[in-house]
Amino acid sequence: MTDTETDVTASPEILTSARGTPLSKRGERTRRKLLDAAEQVFAALGYYDASIVKITEAAGVSQGTFYIYFEGKQQIFDELVADLNRRVRHAMSEAAAQGHSRAERERLGFGGYFRFTAEHPALYRIIRQAEFVSPDAMHQHYAKIAEGYMEGLRHAMDTGEVVRADPEVLAWALMGVGELIGMRWILWDGPEPKRIPEDVFAEMYAFITRGLGTPSEPIPG
Repeated sequence: MTDTETDVTASPEILTSARGTPLSKRGERTRRKLLDAAEQVFAALGYYDASIVKITEAAGVSQGTFYIYFEGKQQIFDELVADLNRRVRHAMSEAAAQGHSRAERERLGFGGYFRFTAEHPALYRIIRQAEFVSPDAMHQHYAKIAEGYMEGLRHAMDTGEVVRADPEVLAWALMGVGELIGMRWILWDGPEPKRIPEDVFAEMYAFITRGLGTPSEPIPG
């Protein structure tokens, strides 16, 4: 699972308050605390049982401080979806960029994705909630991942590294593989998030390379 390398080196986003004014470094740290707290609260309680009070308590800030950065619960939820999306794409891109072939970039990109989701299992729960709470945010989440994936696949097809096929279909199919494998072995397999077992990863990787028509790169022991 890979993304475009441009996301790794893109200019940093300018963060603003709820009124649209740029934030100081201190303001950026407080906003980050609120997003991290929201990730915990929405994952644990779900959107409807979560509250601004619970988010501010988890962040260790006042309710008044919350409204400096976000207009309400819906806005922080939508921003959390976008924030998780940026971070998971960065993790995938940064890992995949170390590869020297399409097969190696796939292996490393999937590894980056699984490491991120093991550290942030809330990603799965929050995106599932977004299907009902904020469908547009959910659609944007998947569309942004697919967009970068399709670009990489087109390039690999042009250079003869993978079979010629519809890059959109391939991108969404590969995204589905990564999401469901991660859900089964990271989210569901035991009370605590875990790594994907090596034999599972190897089987998945062999399936992907067969589908792409590209020779597998050895998986480091």
